[in-house]
Amino acid sequence: MTAHEAAVYREIQRNTDMAMKAIDTISGKVYDDNLALQISKQSIKYSEIHNEASKQLMAAKAENYQSSALSNALLKTGIHYNTILNTSTGHLAELMIKENNNGILEMEKVLKHNENAGERPVALAKQLIDFEEKNIACLKEYL
Repeated sequence: MTAHEAAVYREIQRNTDMAMKAIDTISGKVYDDNLALQISKQSIKYSEIHNEASKQLMAAKAENYQSSALSNALLKTGIHYNTILNTSTGHLAELMIKENNNGILEMEKVLKHNENAGERPVALAKQLIDFEEKNIACLKEYL
């Protein structure tokens, strides 16, 4: 596995890890059953993509992404701060849309900087981007 491929897989791990933690943090604040179901399904798909990236890195004996306690705390604090006064369905959907947009942007940057990554990591990265774009379209219904 090349360094470019490993970088793409690690970004997929980071992206999906952050998404799953954001969903875990926000899910306790969701009162709309349909939105709760929607984000639960998203979490499952993020987990599948994360596991595929992890499997590829482990098979190549490459280093996995490790989140830091600081980044986890910042993510959770940011969500709690943004939902102190407003836990409306529309506001929660907006926060999730922003997280998906950030994920797409970061994935696109990593792909741009690792143009020599192989077909497999790029395909998984594009699958993640497509999934996040679909999430945004679904979440817009709740605004």
